[in-house]
Amino acid sequence: MMGAGASMIAVDAAAPQSQETPEERAARMQWWHEARFGMFIHWGLYSVLARHEWAMELEGIPVAEYEQLAKRFTPKPNSARAWAKLAKAAGQKYMVMTTKHHEGFCQWNTKLTNYCAPKQACGRDLVHEFVEAAHAEGMRVGFYYSLMDWHHPDGAKCATDEAARRRFVDYTHGLVNELCSNYGKLDVLWYDVHWPLDAAGWESEKMNAMVRQLQPGIIINNRSGIPEDFDTPEQHIQASKDHAWEACMTMNDSWGYQRADDDWKSSKTIARNLITCARGGGNYLLNIGPKADGSIPQPSIDTLTAVGKWLHKNGEAIYTAEPCKVHSSAFAGFTRKGNTLYIHVHFWPGETVAVGGLTVKVNSARLLANGAKVRVVQEPFRTRFEGLPAVAPDSPVTTIVAECDAEPDQNTLAIRENRPRRGVGVDF
Repeated sequence: MMGAGASMIAVDAAAPQSQETPEERAARMQWWHEARFGMFIHWGLYSVLARHEWAMELEGIPVAEYEQLAKRFTPKPNSARAWAKLAKAAGQKYMVMTTKHHEGFCQWNTKLTNYCAPKQACGRDLVHEFVEAAHAEGMRVGFYYSLMDWHHPDGAKCATDEAARRRFVDYTHGLVNELCSNYGKLDVLWYDVHWPLDAAGWESEKMNAMVRQLQPGIIINNRSGIPEDFDTPEQHIQASKDHAWEACMTMNDSWGYQRADDDWKSSKTIARNLITCARGGGNYLLNIGPKADGSIPQPSIDTLTAVGKWLHKNGEAIYTAEPCKVHSSAFAGFTRKGNTLYIHVHFWPGETVAVGGLTVKVNSARLLANGAKVRVVQEPFRTRFEGLPAVAPDSPVTTIVAECDAEPDQNTLAIRENRPRRGVGVDF
């Protein structure tokens, strides 16, 4: 998805942004922070090729040849209903779909180009179908929009030709205006790849001011060249202390449907990634790449269903989780709410789980999946949770809930520095 670029044209397009108090921003962002888990959907003409979402560029496919895929892109009506049902079953709270990827094909009924689903073989507004399906399952709705466009004649020329830039920026703002005007309430706008212009060249502040006027309360990502509401680390998890963030990742190695890509992540890996995001106060936007007919590859269904079953029992440890000071270990990850520490054991050691360096008292503990009480033995350098089943009672991760007398904190360096050691002929 990612890319970067710089404009060769200096543009003074700054537009004053509305002044928002910290309290107003917190209220606007609250649902997003509480959600923690969302579904990303990459779907477009590239699904017909079933090779790679960047095939047009990576394979050097001419525009006229690539356009022919629009005659073969005829997905089943209302395919998005299955996506939304799967998202709900998986415990996801919002969905973000590619309305236009880098290939330039628009999935909605735009007045600005004939290169769109309703005016090609599909004959339907796929964005409308997506919004209806998401709302039917209680999902928040997000639109992905790629600024980069391999199809538009000014898509590259705009970097060096002012007339081309003017045409292309007007086209871009017009498309974004349509998306924000014609589909009811929109919760997230997810830009991608601002090549070949910078924020000034795109007139991003002006564009986003328009978006916020049309969609009060919307949450916008950072890929129009200005920070906006949240950062978007891609294919890795990178927490930010100063800015909201969301890790976007694939279930295999591809964003769009890739017939030969069988490198599927396990439900344990997905659960661990979700735990890591929640621990750092971030969100996890996990992608599916539907086939050209709109159907979801079976491995995606199987994995998300398993994660959803786990979240049904363990969701309290993820949704509304707060940043946690206890570090991930070789066998477990951690999340917290207030003074409650959630120990997510992904490699079950047997009857005892031990956490080193906790600096707070643990008053009680239980298994989250079934409520069974766990015995706690607390020593100066470690806290042991004992009497556990020999076999992990939950899958793919078992969670222990530890009720502490203060916000959970940890100092593992103190173990290294102060733990009693035995020397030769002397104890110290």
